[in-house]
Amino acid sequence: MAAKEPLRVCVTGAAGQIGYSLLFQLAEGNVFGRDQPLILQLLDITPCLPALNGVVMELQDCALPLIRDVIGTADPLVAFKDIDAAFLVGAMPRREGMERKDLLAANVKIFKEQGDALDKVAKKTVKVLVVGNPANTNALICSKYAPSIPKENFSAMTRLDQNRAQAQVAAKLGVPNGSVRGCIIWGNHSSTQFPDVSHAEAEVDGRWVPVPEAVNDQQFLRGEFITTVQKRGAAIIAARKLSSAMSAAKAACDHMHDWFAGTPAGRFVSMAVFSDGSYKTPEGIMYSFPVTIENGQWKIVQGLAIDDFAREKMDATAKELCEEREEAIAACA
Repeated sequence: MAAKEPLRVCVTGAAGQIGYSLLFQLAEGNVFGRDQPLILQLLDITPCLPALNGVVMELQDCALPLIRDVIGTADPLVAFKDIDAAFLVGAMPRREGMERKDLLAANVKIFKEQGDALDKVAKKTVKVLVVGNPANTNALICSKYAPSIPKENFSAMTRLDQNRAQAQVAAKLGVPNGSVRGCIIWGNHSSTQFPDVSHAEAEVDGRWVPVPEAVNDQQFLRGEFITTVQKRGAAIIAARKLSSAMSAAKAACDHMHDWFAGTPAGRFVSMAVFSDGSYKTPEGIMYSFPVTIENGQWKIVQGLAIDDFAREKMDATAKELCEEREEAIAACA
């Protein structure tokens, strides 16, 4: 059988912590397959180029069979040239004393520039995953400034939150992580997100049962469970004195793997994608929904029952996303 053509994959912020955790998983074949050669095109800012050069050397020293070439650059037009997939990880981190709107203003300018560069040189079929925060709104802005690339080709990562929710339920029930499925993240990758297990299932004593029935503690599921998932990132920063890098990189790999390979029959995953008004969400924001994926195309799962509690949570996170969108568009102008 003829060898596959290499995929060109860009990672931004590649000298950073998440990039460092992400690149080995990519290069090993965990995302695009163990028979898929890769050309890695790594972007970082000019002051980080010495560190990026070290990362390039390490990738070379791994002697990984799938790697055809590794390019390190500070030029988005080089990094995005002819790429098939992009992990937009690099973003300005929130510093002490910084308001959320200050962070938003700084980052949307970065993603405006990157959208412009993607529009100029990337393949029109490129799949763009935004990891850098505020991820949903950064993805929205990036797409806005890359008008020649279909907006369906942009998404933001809420898979980390889904993985966190799944792990919390598994721990509560004392079952393996693989024995929980169907956790949904609605809305924004922020502390307003709504982790929802009302449609999730867990395998307990050899049979799959609804999570609310298995846990049998509504107070926990509507209280501590939600706040734990919402605030998990902050808890990790408090403990590590650094943000979550390993789990974020793993989630980014999960997200992109499923986007390329598809979701198993009867299963869905959470992705922040452009809202089409499904579940009475405002159109034109990047909102996390449960989606199924086939042939590289995502589709929002329809017809799930939404109770009053869920409605209130879903509306609150939508409101925040609408406010972010207005702030971001103003900052770009």
